Amino acid sequence: MNLPTGIARRRFLTSSAAMAGVVATANMGSATLGSAALGAETKGATSAGKGADARVPNRIAVATYSFWQFRPERVEIETCIDQAAAMGFDGVEILHRQMSGESNDYLQRLKRQAFSLGLDLCGFSTHQGFVSPSKEERQKNIDHTLHCMDLAYKLGIPTIRINTGRWNTTKDFDELMKNRGIEPRLEGYTDEDGFGWVIESIEKLLPKAAEWGVVLGLENHWGLGRTPEGVMRIVKAIESPWLQVTLDTGNFLEDPYDRLETLADRAILVQAKTYYGGGKWYTLELDYPRIAKMLQKHNYRGYVSLEFEGNEDPSTGIPKSLKALREAFA
Repeated sequence: MNLPTGIARRRFLTSSAAMAGVVATANMGSATLGSAALGAETKGATSAGKGADARVPNRIAVATYSFWQFRPERVEIETCIDQAAAMGFDGVEILHRQMSGESNDYLQRLKRQAFSLGLDLCGFSTHQGFVSPSKEERQKNIDHTLHCMDLAYKLGIPTIRINTGRWNTTKDFDELMKNRGIEPRLEGYTDEDGFGWVIESIEKLLPKAAEWGVVLGLENHWGLGRTPEGVMRIVKAIESPWLQVTLDTGNFLEDPYDRLETLADRAILVQAKTYYGGGKWYTLELDYPRIAKMLQKHNYRGYVSLEFEGNEDPSTGIPKSLKALREAFA
C-alpha cells in the first residue's frame, strides 16, 4: 500500500527509534563499569551474555606520569595528550601533581583537547594519606581528596585513584623502596588504629562521589594498601559501589599474580607498569598475557592505563609498552 509521504516518513522514524532503543538496551546490558561497580544486577546480566562471544579488546590508556616520572622538568599535560594521540592510545589518565593549573578554563581546555583528538580522559591519579592519629591531618586529606574529586567531575573523568596513606616513619622514599615498601608503625599505634582512620575518612567522601559520579579506586599501594588483604579489608568494610579498586600490576613485588587476582573482581581501572631500560627503584618481569587472561576471567571490561617506569626514553619506551599491552589484551 502506498502511503502519503509524510505518514510513511513518520512511520519510518518511529520504527527506527524503536530499533535504536532495542540496540541501546542490548548494549547497556552487556557493558559494565569495572567488574563490580554497578552491582550484582549488572554483573548477572553481563554473565548471561558471555556465550555470545562479543568481547572487544580492553582499551589502552597512558598515564601522563609515564612522560614525566617526577623528573625535574615537568612535562605539561597538554604535551602528554598530544603525544598519547600521536602514539595511538585510546585514553589518558591525568596525574594531579603534574597539572600546571586548576582553573575551570584550564580544565575545560584539557577536556576539549582530548575530545578533539578522540581520546577519553579515563582516570585521575591523586595522592592523600589517612593514616594519622591527628584528626586535623586526616580532615586536611579528606578536604584535598574532595577537591580532587571536584576537579575530576569538571574534567568529565569517572574515577580517581586514592591511597590509604602510610605511617611515614620512613621519610625517604628511596629508603622505603629499598625496604620493599615496609616501614615501622608509628610508636604507640597499631594497624587496627590505621584501618579505622582510613575507613572513617573514605566514608566521608562517598556522598560527593555519588553526587558527582566519581568512583573512588583504592590502589594497592604502599602503607595499609600494600597487601591485597589490606585493600579488601577497607573495601569490604565500606561496601559501596562508589569505592572500588585501582589495580596496579607493579605494586606487588613478590608473587604478584595470585595477589592481583584477589582484587580483580573489584577493579575499576587497571594501571599496567612496564620497565623498558630497567626500573628506577625495581624491575618486574610481568607476564601480561597471563594478567590479561586473568582479568578476562573476571570479566574486566575497563581501561588498562600504562604507567611507564622504565629508564628508557619515553619516546621509545612508551610505544614499546603500548605494543605489548595491545598484544596481551587483544
